[in-house]
Amino acid sequence: MGKADFLSPKAIANRIKSKGLQKLRWYCQMCQKQCRDENGFKCHCMAESHQRQLLLASEDPNKFMDYFSDEFKRDFIELLSRRFGTKRVHNNIIYNEYINHREHVHMNSTKWETLTDFTKWLGREGLCVVDETPKGWYVQYVDRDPETIRRQEEQARKKKQDLDDEERSAKFIEEQVRRGRGGKEDEESPVFTELKRESEEDKVAFNMGASASIAGPSKPSSALGASALKAAASSTKRKDTGANGRVEKKKKTSALEEIMEMEEKKRKKQSVRTDYWLQPNIVVKVVTKRLGEKYHKKKAVITEVRDKYGAVVKMVDSGDKLKLDQNHVETVIPAPGKRVLILNGLHRDTEALLEGIDEKSFSATLVLDSGPQTGKRVDVAYEDFSKLA
Repeated sequence: MGKADFLSPKAIANRIKSKGLQKLRWYCQMCQKQCRDENGFKCHCMAESHQRQLLLASEDPNKFMDYFSDEFKRDFIELLSRRFGTKRVHNNIIYNEYINHREHVHMNSTKWETLTDFTKWLGREGLCVVDETPKGWYVQYVDRDPETIRRQEEQARKKKQDLDDEERSAKFIEEQVRRGRGGKEDEESPVFTELKRESEEDKVAFNMGASASIAGPSKPSSALGASALKAAASSTKRKDTGANGRVEKKKKTSALEEIMEMEEKKRKKQSVRTDYWLQPNIVVKVVTKRLGEKYHKKKAVITEVRDKYGAVVKMVDSGDKLKLDQNHVETVIPAPGKRVLILNGLHRDTEALLEGIDEKSFSATLVLDSGPQTGKRVDVAYEDFSKLA
């Protein structure tokens, strides 16, 4: 029977069936042909063209696998960079968009068995930043385009130049203030003399603006006017000097605060966030399912920490002792008012009181209960503190 016409119902039905994704079990990667059913796939496998492709692949199978792997990697990274840029996104979201394309390279024809293996490989090669969470693997594209790197360096250079200009302006202002204070300190202090009347007929006149009080005959009104102006200027200088004295006194009283700020900055520089957080005498929750339902989601107390990443825990309910890895447990958030221990970050190994919980930002407000900053309120993420035993 001849082939159906292009506009016949049968031809239209065949084109509708061929659209979209078909079953993977009936897809031939070597020939890049998708069959609609098992009979069609069987006929294709018996075809001479398919047998010829198999003979070619049997001569050098690694060559074909490397080719499909490179093509899969190139298309996947191109979709990630164009669709999401440098945003952090779940790997399944990218893969689902990738396989929407009908002519995509299938995962089973590459050297990676699963999407997780491919995600780990991207992280090892430095093509993406990958991290594992309870919800799965997340990837973030690392843009190594020369134009992007040049733009980032230019922005960093501009930011540094702005900071240098601000520092120069601050130093210039500080130098001007220092010079102004130095000139006022160098002013001669007023000299006081004894009040004397040379003749009983002469009137006593006071020059308030002069550096000394002079007793003598009265002077004309012009001299008195000049004296009044000098007196006003002198009073203004005395006020300025008093104000400067108050400023200096205020600066002396805030010296303790400056020392505390310097120590805090130094502590921030020294404190480095680590990837291990286990501490003895804290309450944790077992999250691994490998130990069975008996211990899953049960609370335990850490009695001993081994090699930073392992711990010996004692179950709260049964009293059993287990040796677990850091990835098998999680922190426990108590009720407000309970004591906790900060496990990571700036205030590591500091005891505190839980004041409140912010569910939107996944953090809690703690009041430090030990150390030099006792009483200070800080915001700490859920995973950075745990209940004390």
